[in-house]
Amino acid sequence: MSRRVIRATLLCISICASAAAIGKVEVQAVQHKTAGPILAVSVSEDIAPGDYEALLKGLTANPGKYAKKLALLDNIGGSVPEAIKMGRLLREAGFDTLVPASAVCQGSCVYLLAAGRDKTVRGYVGIHRPYFANGDSAQANLAGNTSRYSPAAYFKEMNIPSSLAADMQSIDPKNLRLLTALELASYRLD
Repeated sequence: MSRRVIRATLLCISICASAAAIGKVEVQAVQHKTAGPILAVSVSEDIAPGDYEALLKGLTANPGKYAKKLALLDNIGGSVPEAIKMGRLLREAGFDTLVPASAVCQGSCVYLLAAGRDKTVRGYVGIHRPYFANGDSAQANLAGNTSRYSPAAYFKEMNIPSSLAADMQSIDPKNLRLLTALELASYRLD
């Protein structure tokens, strides 16, 4: 990542970090002196129904051309279907993704990270099998074919190895496995 982009990223982080206290999904246009116009998205706390609409509303409220579009992730996961919808929107809009040094991207946040055209991880990324609202795990729900989404198909769409979906399914929802730099590279999340 170039020095110019790193500076612009730090500016976006500071702006979005102050906005993170306001809401979970924040979209802001920033004019950087040297990098030019940047569209920054911050996704914090947990992913919940309605976050896709908040992201879409923020993106449509900030039309125009940007030198860079960057999604900053500091998120503990949440709704997998919502994360998949948000990830598709981020990819379609041409966003890069960043997990800052002091941040964590775990659980369904990985779907957002995977959506980035370019991905940068400075913080921590953790995986596990998703939960469902009724307490069932994704593995149990998939076995009953009641799922309306397919993590494996989503990762394929994002050019992420199918082994990530399989490895996520192998980890109990009550546990979390932090990915090493080597694992991030093998899943093309770096």
